Amino acid sequence: MLSDIRAIAFDLDNTLWDVEPVLERAEECLAAWLQEHCPRLALSRDEMRAAREQLARREPHNAHDVSYLRVAALAAHAREYGYDERIAAEAFEVFLTARNAVEIFADVAPALARLRLRYALASLSNGNADLVRIGLGHVFTVSLNAGQIGAAKPHPRCFERLARELALDPGAIAYVGDDPQLDVAAARGAGLRTVWMNRRAPEAPRCVSQSAVPWPTRGANAAVSTRALRLPASTVTDTLIQRNRSRKSSGLAANLPLSATFHIS
Repeated sequence: MLSDIRAIAFDLDNTLWDVEPVLERAEECLAAWLQEHCPRLALSRDEMRAAREQLARREPHNAHDVSYLRVAALAAHAREYGYDERIAAEAFEVFLTARNAVEIFADVAPALARLRLRYALASLSNGNADLVRIGLGHVFTVSLNAGQIGAAKPHPRCFERLARELALDPGAIAYVGDDPQLDVAAARGAGLRTVWMNRRAPEAPRCVSQSAVPWPTRGANAAVSTRALRLPASTVTDTLIQRNRSRKSSGLAANLPLSATFHIS
């Protein structure tokens, strides 16, 4: 039952913020820094991406770690073009600083503030966002990424580690994410309850729609069925907190950051 949930864990990129423009700016900042400090290193963004992909294929045991791949590839480029490979760490810091200059969705901060009154909060991401730099580090009891775990979603090890760090059974954790396969199907397969964060409003894929459960709620915008729900954050917040306080019916109880379509399963 959803009333058994004790912790809510979140994916980060495209769940709490829109990551594509952030990565675009980070790549631009990196390119500008390389042009100034390593002008002979005249590789295009596509060429550097291809080099990281080749590195991942050569070192499959490191393929999950996007930070390692970027630093190691930058070091190889530096050597190739006659620079000290130690510039890779400097270049990566430029990228990482811009990569963490995210614009959190407007409903996220108030949502998390209310959720943490009732639940342990956690994050689990395949990326290398730094919640401390972003200003959300204090919100989460546990923050994990693929580099720390040694595997990336959808590997079950990610969700097993999350449950272990939270000291909870998987069924007591709800995992919220935007990717139907990496987040919803994978977390559900590991025994977690799942919430599909669908900010872009595509149709629910089969892996989501088949198992989404009804959400009894109130308000004119509240749809109840195995179809998507489109609710303002305030409605979700009030519904969740009321469910949690009353304990009379199931509910993921406190304020998911949603002005979006979502499925609970």
